[in-house]
Amino acid sequence: MKTLLIAFLITLAPALVANAQDSRIQMAGLDHLATKASQTVDVNIDERLMRMAAKLFSDKDEDERQVKALIANLKGIYVKSFEFDTGGQYAAADVETIRTQLRGPGWTRLVNVTSKREGMLEVYLLFNADKVGGLAVLHTDDKQLTIVNIVGPVDLDKLAKLEGQLGVPELGIEQQKPKAKNDDEK
Repeated sequence: MKTLLIAFLITLAPALVANAQDSRIQMAGLDHLATKASQTVDVNIDERLMRMAAKLFSDKDEDERQVKALIANLKGIYVKSFEFDTGGQYAAADVETIRTQLRGPGWTRLVNVTSKREGMLEVYLLFNADKVGGLAVLHTDDKQLTIVNIVGPVDLDKLAKLEGQLGVPELGIEQQKPKAKNDDEK
């Protein structure tokens, strides 16, 4: 009976570990692109570093306090970005390795923008029941490939505060500003 229980746990363990890591996109398969890129950004902030980074933000400044609160429950922020001097330096298969992961259970594509001038932008959310458990942004164009992966509970209303912080690039998320009373009267 004990052997059967151990065998069952050994069989079940990979599934439990995989569930915990589902929101982390594996990007190591893109490392070969660094030799072709004119600029490479590689950000790896795991949960331990996230806690350390939170200490750098002041409680006295309102914006910093909000960023600190936002990252308090995150498990990690991971960014890979490659800029190339000429087009055609990465293959469709490179991008497909990321998209395949984003087609996994729980992931939902929220945004898909295609522009001949600016490339393609895709935003995915990982839902755990009715809560957002992760976010991934994929941006591709002829001369750039960027993946941003935020692991952990994401408050979409506060996400714009992370832009330009901790290696997260400007994503173009606009914050809704409350209307002044005079705006309604115009």
